[in-house]
Amino acid sequence: MLYKRFSWLTALLAALLLSVGCSEAAGPNLSPEEALAKAQAGEITLIDIRTPPEWRQTGVAPVAQRIDMADPKGPSAFLSKLLDSVGGDKSAPIALICRTGNRSTYLQEQLQSVGFTNVYNVPEGMAGSKAGPGWIRRGLPIQSCTNC
Repeated sequence: MLYKRFSWLTALLAALLLSVGCSEAAGPNLSPEEALAKAQAGEITLIDIRTPPEWRQTGVAPVAQRIDMADPKGPSAFLSKLLDSVGGDKSAPIALICRTGNRSTYLQEQLQSVGFTNVYNVPEGMAGSKAGPGWIRRGLPIQSCTNC
């Protein structure tokens, strides 16, 4: 009986440690206000990874560079454009934003796995998520994207 209790407790502690490790591995997050302030100050490059129809639909943050994560030429084309935006420096601070934080969370992990060392995520996204109301509902600056 004591062995069963110990096994259960050990399994629970292992699961907790793994979940903490996984959440830390995802990397740092920024609120939309923090991302705006850091981009305006030149401390990060804010990258809007949504698609051109999404940019046209809602507009984009005026401080953001638009690089479609679903580039028609594939992931290598996206990566090439991203590297161009930071002068080829994988240690340059970048912040990723999408519609609701799902794609930016995924891409943050992928970029870290290929050697990017300073990748921030804006998990609220443009439209909001369970992380918060998002860029648009916070009333942060938006510019229309008619040439997207």
